[in-house]
Amino acid sequence: MLTFYYHPLASFCWKPLIALYECGADFERVVVDLGDEASRNAFYKLWPIGKMPVLQDAASGAIVPESTVVIEYLAKTIPAAAGLIPVARDIDVRFKDRFYDNYLQLPMQAIVADRLRPAGAHDPHGVTAARAQIKAALDWVETDMSGRTWACGDDFTMADCAAAPALYYADKVAPFAETHLGAYGYLERLKARPSFARVLEEAEPFMGNFPTQNLN
Repeated sequence: MLTFYYHPLASFCWKPLIALYECGADFERVVVDLGDEASRNAFYKLWPIGKMPVLQDAASGAIVPESTVVIEYLAKTIPAAAGLIPVARDIDVRFKDRFYDNYLQLPMQAIVADRLRPAGAHDPHGVTAARAQIKAALDWVETDMSGRTWACGDDFTMADCAAAPALYYADKVAPFAETHLGAYGYLERLKARPSFARVLEEAEPFMGNFPTQNLN
């Protein structure tokens, strides 16, 4: 039995959740509420670093943290997940997985984190740099996705699992429907993919907690 520890609103949790749905894995979901003492303590006992997501495999005893590593684990242990990292294109898939995490997810999170800071603690220079990074990344995606259905060609891979939350939340903090038509078209295809559509549906009740502007 696989157990997936996550939060339905967390972008880095979405990536392996998409992969779990793509391969039809049988798993139990455990929503971690770091604001609840019992939930927080139970999760830290499992993974002292305290970062989500984490996959627990009761059969092997494995505790697997980090979104990319979770998908790597699925690809090695579940036959239906092997196609998420195809051998013939594994370098391209892994590169684009890192691209979307590092150059879209991280600057997006920097902007969100700034919105949650108390008055007087905001970092406008950091936000400006994050927005510039997002624009540069979207410029690259615009060119890279020309003529492609998915990140690495015709097949849905780990790279697309990474792209989905990165592009979705990037559009929340720096809307790009009018400036990057190709990247936005790719996001629309991702949103229509059944696995990601399911993730979005499950996240909807929590979306009111996403900060659309500075809270202080």
